[in-house]
Amino acid sequence: MLPAAELQILATSFAVASRALIWSLPFAIAVAFLLSRPSTPGRIILDGLTHLPVILPPVLVGFLLLLIFGRRGPVGALLEQTLSVHLAFTTAGAALATAVMTFPLLVRSIRLGFEATDARL
Repeated sequence: MLPAAELQILATSFAVASRALIWSLPFAIAVAFLLSRPSTPGRIILDGLTHLPVILPPVLVGFLLLLIFGRRGPVGALLEQTLSVHLAFTTAGAALATAVMTFPLLVRSIRLGFEATDARL
């Protein structure tokens, strides 16, 4: 049996991963669907923006997330004023960062599924 501290670490990791998946999956399905259709306007730009977290260094992505969602950032300040939500250095913020970093991987695998499906279906 694991000690209580290790169980708490596992529970926190599972909670962060679950939130990240729940937050990013609907958007990943929508983006993958758009990218799987050749007639989508701006498809190359959308594909590039989708894969940006994979291309950029993780430290830069984290820094940009802090700039945007920190208490003084544009989105973070709005969330704090309107909903009293703080994301920086919380499990919710960790879930957001995980969602951003795993989003391209989700989109890629879902897109392959859409492209492998017969278009007549």
